[in-house]
Amino acid sequence: MRELKSVIVRPARDVLGSLRMPGDKSISHRYAMLAALASGRSRFENFAPGADCASTLGCVQALGCTVERDAQGAVTIDGLGSQLRASSAPLDCGNSGSTMRMLAGIVAGQPFASEMIGDESLSRRPMKRIIEPLTRMGAEIHSADGDCAPLRIKGTKLHGIEYQVPVASAQVKTSLLFAGLLAEGQTKVEEPSRTRDHGELALRAFGANVDCLRNTVTIQGGQTLHPLEACIPGDISSAAFFLCAAAIFPESNLVIDGVLLNPTRSAVLDVLAAMGSRISMVRVEEQYGELVGTVTLVPGVGQPITIAGARTALLIDELPVLAAIAPFTAGGLEVRDAGELRVKESDRLSAVTQNLRAMGAQVEQTADGWRIPGRQKLHGAEIESFGDHRIAMAFTIASLRAGSETRIQDSGCVAISYPNFFEDLELVVER
Repeated sequence: MRELKSVIVRPARDVLGSLRMPGDKSISHRYAMLAALASGRSRFENFAPGADCASTLGCVQALGCTVERDAQGAVTIDGLGSQLRASSAPLDCGNSGSTMRMLAGIVAGQPFASEMIGDESLSRRPMKRIIEPLTRMGAEIHSADGDCAPLRIKGTKLHGIEYQVPVASAQVKTSLLFAGLLAEGQTKVEEPSRTRDHGELALRAFGANVDCLRNTVTIQGGQTLHPLEACIPGDISSAAFFLCAAAIFPESNLVIDGVLLNPTRSAVLDVLAAMGSRISMVRVEEQYGELVGTVTLVPGVGQPITIAGARTALLIDELPVLAAIAPFTAGGLEVRDAGELRVKESDRLSAVTQNLRAMGAQVEQTADGWRIPGRQKLHGAEIESFGDHRIAMAFTIASLRAGSETRIQDSGCVAISYPNFFEDLELVVER
């Protein structure tokens, strides 16, 4: 059980210096799962250090793979090929919806039964979005009331399907592509709008053929994966917290090295640039289909911003911190079409609203977003993280511009994605 603790955040003057982010969480999940399906040893430098990706490693190990992590953060996985081994205990996904949803696509195609469990938060999150299509592919899945975890999956030889995803979700898409890899025939997944494409790129990195046409991805079952050695890029969603911090202090200058610049993940850079920050990207290179480079931000937040439609889906992880800094901008922020935030680790729509109001901000919460005016002054407050790592980090950033000290309750939840968040923040904050 995670120890509950709080942290005091004092106001800052600016953000200066350079950082390198921990490995990207989304890529780390996918690489670990595909390494399990490859025949031989895979090795990943800069594997994401958080508890969520540790849950994925634990599940992969429970399915028969040898998993090792060295002192430098590199992970090696000895894959078993397409057929894994039944776990003698439930597959514990912890707080990680990514683990449960994506790994379900793999265990659904195994010749044995699996039970997938999670913590209290994960057990409230919707799983019907994977249960329905995986059932259509031939799996037998039983869930708790409300189509939530625990999931009991009777694996089988799956068959390919054509499936239109009702709500844009990279986790659902990846789950079905992983299942399609193990299925007979072809699996085609069509999304209502484009989402992050790490699943497609990871499959190709491990040697699979994947066809992409606009919002539709197709995979042929029965392909063999080879092991992979790679360095995982720095997490752009983690970098977003520091970039947003730099954006709201006029004298800031921040450099982030070796960070992921995949176009389906870097929309936060476009938003900050549209607000008025000057962003440059140098030393950009491609690594197994993923763009990686160095980002420099010189601050500016003068223009009003509206985030809606397909753009919302691309920014779903960054919306809490963008909302948290919105009161300090000149133009404010409006977010629409973000109902998905209600079924994350917390109800992030309500959590952001509650905490902004606690700090004295005006904010209008709508059914699927917010309207947050700019040019506001905030004061320190008691902030409730709701055990949600992105809420805790978002309001740590907002607290840097508050007029007095702020206490972030249950700040230890940042370990879910970024265990060294507070230590890294102190490296670049000037007081």
